[in-house]
Amino acid sequence: MSLILEIVTPEARVYSETVDTVVIPTVEGEVGILPGHIPLVAQVGAGELRATKGGVTQFLVVGGGFAQVTGEKVSILADSAIEEAKIDVNAVENAMKRAQDALKTKEALDPAEVERLEGLVRFSVAQIGVRNRRK
Repeated sequence: MSLILEIVTPEARVYSETVDTVVIPTVEGEVGILPGHIPLVAQVGAGELRATKGGVTQFLVVGGGFAQVTGEKVSILADSAIEEAKIDVNAVENAMKRAQDALKTKEALDPAEVERLEGLVRFSVAQIGVRNRRK
């Protein structure tokens, strides 16, 4: 038995494959999903997502959202997501610096903008963490 894993962001379908296992970063901690898992809905936190197929693990970074497990399918609706191989550390560091600089004037920002910038910083930290661990 296997699982269908789909990761979708507002911009695109980032990942759609059949896998053996998935480990999802949630706001409560990591959740491991195997075929036959009970139905589940969980809030995804920024972090490393691991998908294993045939003994090979693929690493992705997700930046918040929701996961739904139904039958043999795992659907993740993420604010942002990227495969490890596509992470550009320089671009991520620059984006994180701009977000941190903007957050220094937090009092002048709309609360929704503060939340967006903080989410961008969390997603950036997760991307840099994945790239640094895999070097």
